[in-house]
Amino acid sequence: MLFFALLLEVTWILAAGGGHHWTYEVQLSLPASLYLGGLPRKYVAAQLHLHWGQKGSPGGSEHQINSEATAAELHIVHYDSDFYSSLSEAAQRPQGLAVLGILIEVGEAENPAYEHILSHLHEISHKDQKTTVPPFSVRELLPSQLEQFYRYNGSLTTPPCYQNVLWTVFYRRAQISVGQLERLQQTLFSTEEEPSEALVQNYRTPQPLNQRTVFASFIQAGPTYTTGEMLSLAVGILLGCLCLLLAVYFIARKIRKKRLGNRKSVVFTSARATTET
Repeated sequence: MLFFALLLEVTWILAAGGGHHWTYEVQLSLPASLYLGGLPRKYVAAQLHLHWGQKGSPGGSEHQINSEATAAELHIVHYDSDFYSSLSEAAQRPQGLAVLGILIEVGEAENPAYEHILSHLHEISHKDQKTTVPPFSVRELLPSQLEQFYRYNGSLTTPPCYQNVLWTVFYRRAQISVGQLERLQQTLFSTEEEPSEALVQNYRTPQPLNQRTVFASFIQAGPTYTTGEMLSLAVGILLGCLCLLLAVYFIARKIRKKRLGNRKSVVFTSARATTET
């Protein structure tokens, strides 16, 4: 029976404000028997890890679609096994890594697949702690539909941020419950001293594209709007309809007044018949 070691280790994370500070990342080691298909090279799995924000904050993902972030993001890291013997060796080579990005949003139901990981977080609440996780299907962590995705050549999101990652970010999202998200945000600690400081906001803010091309595997039927844009559009439509109704009302009122005025100006007189001799 396979067991995946769930590791909590120190790594550099670029803070949301732009500065650097030490924080921790929860990481699940994966067996090399897992690999990506459909790419020119064979990329075998090495590890997966999560990024998230803090309680009460809507953000937490490292990727955004149409400027909209989600509560968390899962990364499944693979390396080119055709040319390199390890993740550390491939990390410094062009396109040495291939990473799957899964945006995670809050849903109504608990996600059993993510519970395989989240249920063990209390065993590794501080750095350098390790635990084992019974085997489960990593595929269940991904969205049910995988045919829609974005792909681009980018970098690691943690220093030294090597520019050698083939990114695949799925358009569809995975969902976890509010309780699962709060457990992710509140179980791990970045300090062991009292009072302990919760491990939160371990994500990097979006960076400039720097003339990179982002490819999509699908064509969107129409423009996609963010929640704020949809609300603004709805308010604009309502105000437009109200202005139109007011304009019709005043025009009808003006026409009615004009008709009444025309009726009052008509004078009726009796006619006499005249006889000429």
